[in-house]
Amino acid sequence: MSEKNDPSLWQGFKAFLMRGNVIDLAVAVVIGTAFTNIVNSVVKGVINPVIGAFGTQSLDSYSSCLKGPCTGTGDTATGVRILWGSVLGATLSFLITAAVVYFLMVLPMAKYLARQEARRRAKESAEEIIEVTELEVLKEIRDALVAQRGPGPDRS
Repeated sequence: MSEKNDPSLWQGFKAFLMRGNVIDLAVAVVIGTAFTNIVNSVVKGVINPVIGAFGTQSLDSYSSCLKGPCTGTGDTATGVRILWGSVLGATLSFLITAAVVYFLMVLPMAKYLARQEARRRAKESAEEIIEVTELEVLKEIRDALVAQRGPGPDRS
């Protein structure tokens, strides 16, 4: 059997795991899970009671009966219910999560990157101005030297 120069399966797997983007993804998943718990607590502890001021304390209890009679809850429920309250609760959780991610992460990062790009462009334009100014100074020096020397003899 001939030996191959290809990396072994283990080396390839190790290289995959040690890539920066895999580790970044793992960190993002862990932080996202912790953040989800915070958002769920806000929805259950703040949003649901505010909505409860107009109806029930929990959005999960909102439902409509598709095929009656709808009586009971859980395993003893009869009829066909559409549990639109739990969908509304999940939608609110998503919107709150999206708003927090946008306003606390995406928007500040976009502004930061825009400032960095503006600084880079300003630096490049300043370098161009310096180059143009140096060229102008050199032309002025040349003209002054020519003027000091005076007109030379005509060479015909």
